[in-house]
Amino acid sequence: MEYRFEVVSFVVSPAHAYFGRPKDGPADDVVTATPETVEVVADKGIRGDRFFGVRAHTEAAVTFLAIEAWEAAAGGADPVVARRNVVVRGLELDPLRGREFEIDTGDGAVVFRGGRPAHPCSWMDTMAGDGVRKALIGRGGLRAQPLTSGTLRLGPAVIRVDADLDAARAAEQVRRAQPLSDQTTCGGHI
Repeated sequence: MEYRFEVVSFVVSPAHAYFGRPKDGPADDVVTATPETVEVVADKGIRGDRFFGVRAHTEAAVTFLAIEAWEAAAGGADPVVARRNVVVRGLELDPLRGREFEIDTGDGAVVFRGGRPAHPCSWMDTMAGDGVRKALIGRGGLRAQPLTSGTLRLGPAVIRVDADLDAARAAEQVRRAQPLSDQTTCGGHI
């Protein structure tokens, strides 16, 4: 099935900004870019990002966040502080866990495999406001593995996936830890 949505922003950072104790504040020498396009490389992630080519993060190299979920949890705080790579509007993320899906922003499709949820850390209370970490539980985003290479751009996008998606549920908290039992990864690309 095919659904339309919007890519709102990209976040690419060559280093971690949140380490140590949140009360000490984030690293101040980390440059975070919010480009209009990103280059996705199969099995490596987004070129220039801190997780690019890190073997331990291959299955979670690209993170997605629904802006509706962020706004429900963090109000008017800047979504860049969540440090998710791809911020989207009008896209329910949870049904993508355990599935292959294509995203096309005009330069050809990039195929991903949805992985585990991107859980919020205690830094969210420091960076976005008290209570944001708890409010993001179950809606902190999705980690994914890029299976093919390509370019993603800001603006209108199409996702193709064998799943029922409902943009109205993009902000809902999900309480189960695993994908639904009928969510299986198909052998080939979509």
